[in-house]
Amino acid sequence: MSAHDHRTASAPTSTYRLQLGPGFTLQDAAGLLDQLDRLGVGALYLSPVLTAAPGSQHGYDVADPTRVAPVLGGDEAREELAEQAHARGLHVVTDIVPNHVSVARPDANPWWWDLLRLGPDSPYARCFDVDLSVPLLVPVLGEDADEALTIADGCLAYHEKRYPLAPGTFEPGDDIETVHRRQHYRLVSWRRGDSELTYRRFFDVDDLAAVRVEDPAVFEASHAEILRWAERGQLDGLRVDHVDGLSDPGAYLRRLTARFPGWLVVEKILAPGEDLPQSWPVAGTTGYDALREHTGVLVDPAGESDLTALATGEGVPVDVEATDHTARLHAATTLLRAETRRIAALVPPHSEEAVAELLAAFAVYRTYLPEGLDEWLRAVDLAGERRPDLAPALAALDQHVRSDPEGEAARRIQQTSGMIVAMGTENTAFYRATRFIALNEVGGDPARFSVAPEEFHTAAARREARHPHTMTTLSTHDTKRSEDVRARLAVLSETAADFTDAVRRWSAAHPLPEPSLDLLGWQTLVGAWPIGEERLTEHLLKAAREARLGTSWTEPDHAFEQAVRDWVPAVLTGLREEVEAFVERVRGPGWSNSLTQKALQLLGPGVPDLYQGTELWDLSLVDPDNRRPVDHRTRAELLDRLEAGWRPPVDTTGAAKLHLVRTCLHTRRELDPRGYTPLHAEGPAARHALAFARSSPEAHTPDLAVVGTRLPLTLERTGGWDETVLPLPPGPWTDRLTGEPVPPTRADGATAPRLADLLGRYPVAVLVRG
Repeated sequence: MSAHDHRTASAPTSTYRLQLGPGFTLQDAAGLLDQLDRLGVGALYLSPVLTAAPGSQHGYDVADPTRVAPVLGGDEAREELAEQAHARGLHVVTDIVPNHVSVARPDANPWWWDLLRLGPDSPYARCFDVDLSVPLLVPVLGEDADEALTIADGCLAYHEKRYPLAPGTFEPGDDIETVHRRQHYRLVSWRRGDSELTYRRFFDVDDLAAVRVEDPAVFEASHAEILRWAERGQLDGLRVDHVDGLSDPGAYLRRLTARFPGWLVVEKILAPGEDLPQSWPVAGTTGYDALREHTGVLVDPAGESDLTALATGEGVPVDVEATDHTARLHAATTLLRAETRRIAALVPPHSEEAVAELLAAFAVYRTYLPEGLDEWLRAVDLAGERRPDLAPALAALDQHVRSDPEGEAARRIQQTSGMIVAMGTENTAFYRATRFIALNEVGGDPARFSVAPEEFHTAAARREARHPHTMTTLSTHDTKRSEDVRARLAVLSETAADFTDAVRRWSAAHPLPEPSLDLLGWQTLVGAWPIGEERLTEHLLKAAREARLGTSWTEPDHAFEQAVRDWVPAVLTGLREEVEAFVERVRGPGWSNSLTQKALQLLGPGVPDLYQGTELWDLSLVDPDNRRPVDHRTRAELLDRLEAGWRPPVDTTGAAKLHLVRTCLHTRRELDPRGYTPLHAEGPAARHALAFARSSPEAHTPDLAVVGTRLPLTLERTGGWDETVLPLPPGPWTDRLTGEPVPPTRADGATAPRLADLLGRYPVAVLVRG
């Protein structure tokens, strides 16, 4: 069996993502195993479990990759969890972070501590992408550096942080500045990090230093613990974080799969129409491409003109390409200038402007030369069109990179382009071009207002043909809005005229101090209602700082931010009844959208991931809001009732979603569906049905069919399903959600149920043959 065949065989039927932290440990996860098994989950999917920086709430800031985090329960708890999961037939999948480690607390990271202490002589110097020809810059100092920098505990100390002293560099009575100058590093102002940093970071986070896993010895050291679990049969799958940050992702993945033959997916953002490099030995991505399609197919293209008119009238940018370009240039010239300068220094005429324009021009997150040559050439051409004056420098860059596609300049441009897109587009432009925030999601494209059903079916069939065991997702720890918020927001495209009228009225009475934030604020209020003052305030402040229009993380405008804080209670008090009335009109159709997209995801091609807590309605926003504790007890109580035969109504409890999730997961476990055949309704409301059929491995004809409701508000307004029918493949069918058989409805005995009957109780149906 080849490695690829083994990964296919080892793919779980589904995954359930648990966000570990000090408040939810490996022991807590073990306590959920029975509940997850009863739900129908195929694999337990854990956030990073290696030792993170002290106080970490999420685990992505790994400080010591050689041991399981004691705060999570340590290796004994991990091993016990794996044994208990396997005893129930559940796979174990975990998230790994090969690109970077935390250096926020040097004393918590033994590799970084040794590098600071010994400089180029440290055996760990090879672990980091750092320029050791000069003292290593550590940007941590504030305005109080002169008073706060001291010697304490035999270390250089700045407040609670400690930095090692090189041997022989300190004697009692030595001047602090003299001691500081003797070190292999320099503590400098935090403001110098973006432009002068001498080590590569994760995005613009100074506390996360990049690791050189392309070095075989570094790979072995940083992966030994993870591979030990796999060798002992305690790990079945891996999710690789930020694969685009690596020097050579393809080579890394080939090295990893040579040692780890289990299921492997990568956090890789694909542009519309883009596919993974064929040379990557992985099952697929973590599913943001599927997320874009599942949300987009629920959006009514008829709402685009009204929402665009509102944005234009309010002064919110609607030219997505121009907004992206501006934001990406800011990322390249300011937030990540140190990387831009480093690249420019490698290629005469050393033009930072040319490098910045090129980095801002890619249509994809990253090229993988030589495989990605077409995307590279398109970026070079676009940068030249935007800045003809930079043509000679761009030509030099192009020639240099293509003559040595494995050289340092090519490698650094490729590593950096993904960071520029993420920092510029996701983290900035998505908070500026806020015409319709349901589209402004990781992996999304706000310029593509909706996805036609035909496009949705084509993408699903392509996924089944090319990457049948890729992960699909609707909500993650990184999504800006949960699946249920986006589902409700999609309804606004069906009532865009009414919504835009309401926003103009509300904004005239209570405007936020910047147009993009104002439009985002009203959509957030409707999409996440009911929402408390603290949650809404924190979300709006984060959105404003990310947009960098009225305030920012590094240059906060206190008057602007106070206006945001004042807006929230004023609106929650003064407009509560109006907002509640509007939400009441879209809540039911939003539930319909939530159930439809969930059924499509859970039973469509790929391995569906269920983010913690989203088996009930979940109206979470961007992190840290989406990492709040989950009330698993309530979910367990509702699960008890479902197992006793209860078929709940679609209401505020969210029990209907739990019923759907349980039904779909168990059906997936039982049938292991393959293939993908679109089904087409017939009749006056045919465009409102979205359906497909699949087959279990033993079946000669489809034995699973799924149908959901599309554009439910418009369907209701135009008179409902009427005589619209859904022709099904031959055979008797039963709806597992209702337990009701689907009777033959044609003279020839064929089954073509009226959708008014089939979807009378729930807006979705899960049909099995027999």
